[in-house]
Amino acid sequence: MAIVQLTEAAAFQIKDMLKENGEENAYIRVSVYGGGCSGLSYGLNVDYEVHENDELSEQHGVRVIVAKEQAPFLNGTVIDYKESLLGGGFTIDNPNAVYTCGCGSSFRTAENAGTPEKC
Repeated sequence: MAIVQLTEAAAFQIKDMLKENGEENAYIRVSVYGGGCSGLSYGLNVDYEVHENDELSEQHGVRVIVAKEQAPFLNGTVIDYKESLLGGGFTIDNPNAVYTCGCGSSFRTAENAGTPEKC
């Protein structure tokens, strides 16, 4: 099973974005880095290389990369895309997060508080 799961809606949005930018052959890298209100923040970036320490999965036609050392932070995470009256956006449901900020883009785990920034 993949470390990070994409819903069909998220995959459709990612494929559309990649196509619009002429990057249909790219991978999507899901990552974690220090910062944000809660201490750890998510990264969702286009990448063209899979490294030896990466876990690669393909979901709904999207190739997803996660660095193996970041698996403890992301294992079981579900990325979705939702539309609302105010527009659309990606949502991240991370079962490892014990605290998240109000905007949902930063978090901390029971084992790692990261390096919080002032909001």
